[in-house]
Formats: sequence, structure tokens, C-alpha cells
Amino acid sequence: MNSKLEQYYASKPEPYQGCLLALRHIILHQHPAIVHERKFQIPFFSYKGYKLGYLWLNQRKLMVGFCLDKKLLPWPEGVKPKDQYESFRVDPNADLPIDHIAERVRKILQRIDQFVADQ
Repeated sequence: MNSKLEQYYASKPEPYQGCLLALRHIILHQHPAIVHERKFQIPFFSYKGYKLGYLWLNQRKLMVGFCLDKKLLPWPEGVKPKDQYESFRVDPNADLPIDHIAERVRKILQRIDQFVADQ
């Protein structure tokens, strides 16, 4: 793990730090090929070169975001493609929605795998 990424997690106060680390664990354990890096100044995840998701702490709002890379989506000619993002807020003092996060990650991984297989 790179030091800037570790510094990001270490710089966050509890209970956010522990929650971020747990979320990182949940996402990374969905597939061994998921790459974890610091992008856009936040923890970001990708798979086979395609965007997957991110963790974001903005003041006291902890967000988990998922991304459908624009390369995976059909676009009509003349339309500028954009990534599709969705996010939801996580309460660091409550139980994490592990099943929801894992299911969302798995669906995106399947979509990427299907796209790569069709290429």
C-alpha cells in the first residue's frame, strides 16, 4: 500500500478511520484483482483498468460511491460520454451495510468482466 494512501486513512479521526478501513476491507475482498489507489485525493478502487468506486469523507459525511466507467456504457453518436456515479451515506456509528456494498461491487465486476469478454 502506498504511503499517501495510508496517510489518508491515518489522518482521519475515529470513528471515521475505523469505518473507512472496514469499508476498504469489504471492497477489496470482493475480488483479488481490485486495485486500491489514491485518486482525486481520496481512496479509489478500480478493476481491470475500469473505475469501480471510492470512499469519501467530507467534513462529517462519510460516503461510499460506485462508478460505471463511461467505456462500459453505450452512447449514441454525438453524445459526450460520462461516467455514471452513485453514492450513499454511511453512519460510522451504525452497522455497515456489508451485503449492499458487496452486492453492488459484484454487479459492477460482472459488468466489467462481460464487457472485457465481449471485446
